[in-house]
Amino acid sequence: MSEQEQAEVRLEFARLKQEHADFDAAINAMIAVGCDPLQIQRMKKKKLILKDRISQIEDRIIPDIIA
Repeated sequence: MSEQEQAEVRLEFARLKQEHADFDAAINAMIAVGCDPLQIQRMKKKKLILKDRISQIEDRIIPDIIA
């Protein structure tokens, strides 16, 4: 992977981490206010999808070294 590609992947990783944190804050606020449980569940599902995407990017960033 070239340095340009690696920089783009790291930027995407940082963006997704921030978005994940934003979802977490929004979910906590929704719970505190007492929003519709179905809406909260949908937000949690979107947050989980983001977490999966973050894991995929981490796998691309961190080389798989077999010792």
